[in-house]
Amino acid sequence: MLDDKEKTDIKKRLRRTSGQINGIEKMIDEGRYCVDVLQQIMAARAALNQVALIMIESHTKSCVVNAIKENRTEEAVDELMGVLSKFTK
Repeated sequence: MLDDKEKTDIKKRLRRTSGQINGIEKMIDEGRYCVDVLQQIMAARAALNQVALIMIESHTKSCVVNAIKENRTEEAVDELMGVLSKFTK
């Protein structure tokens, strides 16, 4: 589970990413150079990846640890690996 600090950090990052996405749309409307647009897309993707990593870390430190304590290790690890597998595609 996310604590209040993590929620605040994630929300700030998502607002920044939203601004990047809006900026990309504006760049396209303005006919900006393709490489510049692609660089902004990569920056937005990197920002979303950082949000995902915060979520993964929080999930691992809370939900996975609790599942291990409750003898549900295999289930928790399988779920986490499934998410990580999708995340890396």
